[in-house]
Amino acid sequence: MSNDRLGRLAAAGVSIWLDDLSRERLNSGNLQELITDKHVVGVTTNPTIFASALSKGEAYDAQIRELAARGASVEDTVREITVADVQQACDVFRGTWEATNGVDGRVSLEVDPGLARDTEGTVAQALDLWKAVDRPNLLVKIPATEQGLPAITRALAEGVSVNVTLIFSVERYRAVMDAYLEGLERAAANGHQLASIASVASFFVSRVDTEIDKRLEAIGSEAALALRGKAAVANSRLAYAAYQEVFSSDRWKALEAKGARVQRPLWASTGVKNPDYPDTLYITELVVADTVNTMPEKTLLAFADHGEVHGDRVTGTAAEAQEVFDALERVGIDLPDVFRVLEDEGVEKFDKSWAELGDTVAGQLQQAR
Repeated sequence: MSNDRLGRLAAAGVSIWLDDLSRERLNSGNLQELITDKHVVGVTTNPTIFASALSKGEAYDAQIRELAARGASVEDTVREITVADVQQACDVFRGTWEATNGVDGRVSLEVDPGLARDTEGTVAQALDLWKAVDRPNLLVKIPATEQGLPAITRALAEGVSVNVTLIFSVERYRAVMDAYLEGLERAAANGHQLASIASVASFFVSRVDTEIDKRLEAIGSEAALALRGKAAVANSRLAYAAYQEVFSSDRWKALEAKGARVQRPLWASTGVKNPDYPDTLYITELVVADTVNTMPEKTLLAFADHGEVHGDRVTGTAAEAQEVFDALERVGIDLPDVFRVLEDEGVEKFDKSWAELGDTVAGQLQQAR
């Protein structure tokens, strides 16, 4: 029986994607259940998710033994395991992908986060992952670092569908949209069918409140404390206004006439970090058509239980959101520094998780040999 609350969210035009994947979830049929019962129409992964999946249970044991017997390296083992999971997930979502004409039914796989500041390495690995997974509903995740931006353009130019990740500021988001349009222009020049190229832009939400709230508490004034919990939603609403502007431009219309798809905004990191805030805050307050909200399972189930849809909470809110940002600057928040810190931390966290994943696999290979 489909859940009404999640059904209302989907009916409001929000694509519900799960921010998690594991072999156990695939093999048990749990992922299919979420598709059937909870309106889940896509999956995102990241190094932290894979590190967690590999460290639990026995679902990977047979593949680890086989790879150990072959003398596979840690790097090759990580690659084969993650590619296998993503291929299987792509196959589970194939029906969704076909039913939505390629809009949803998407599964994301990240390039090695150690390449976040390496344009050439990112391009090479993005093309490699695209070939290795060999599924039309894959999205290759590339971080929106300064070095990642040209890599995004070049991957798209080769016909690769991309999930741009780790976007924190509206300024960087504008650069991401520009990289997308340029990628499509080059793809058209290279003879690719633009309708076959998809992209989402993953705009991070909860981490913005975590960092800014910490700074507001350090300032400690009444005006500062009154702004806690407001920055992340305001930032996302300003991002949506930028999206509307770019995707109504003449430059975009020329690409759309050639079959191009919009790069949908994806609200990422929507699990609430502060227990004082409603656990469905970043779902309810960011409802707007033609967006994606990728949720950890805990947040998905919380919304299924008690989430509310109050209609479009984003369109036409830019002026109000800008007021929040103006107030943040007035109390002394250095917003450019906030976004720099968040990007650096984001890259660092994924890099650390990737190292943990390698360590786990190394131990498991050792045990199997």
